Amino acid sequence: MPTGNVKWYDADRGFGFVSNPDGEDVYVGASVLPQGVTDLVRGQRLEYDFAEAKKGPQALRVTVLDDGPAPRGDGRGDRGGRRGGARRSEGAGGQGGHGGGPRYTADQLHELVQDTITLLEGRVQPSLESGRRPDRKEGRQVAEILRTIARELE
Repeated sequence: MPTGNVKWYDADRGFGFVSNPDGEDVYVGASVLPQGVTDLVRGQRLEYDFAEAKKGPQALRVTVLDDGPAPRGDGRGDRGGRRGGARRSEGAGGQGGHGGGPRYTADQLHELVQDTITLLEGRVQPSLESGRRPDRKEGRQVAEILRTIARELE
């Protein structure tokens, strides 16, 4: 899965963008944040799965890797004065992910599989039916998503 930094995120509007090392920035909606995470801060590192959508790349799943950069102490912190990393709602448990266990719940994995089927049917299969392979960038993205699903199923 690609790793990027949060460019900006507005919890009130429920979306933001994360940098993508292989192309344009990726849209991150509140619905793909891990359970209990309600906000992201500028510079915070994320790992994510994404797919091309009509308006550009869109995150399908997000894993928060750190709490973001430390406050500068000069009063010029992150946009909107948010500091201290991802906001988590009270009582939310961790997502796993670093202990070798599953990163996603069964429901999340089900959604990831459904999104992948839609992606394969809508983007990959038409190219193959017309005698072409998907372009290299799209092929890498799909392959990474499929590897993520395979790791979860092992």
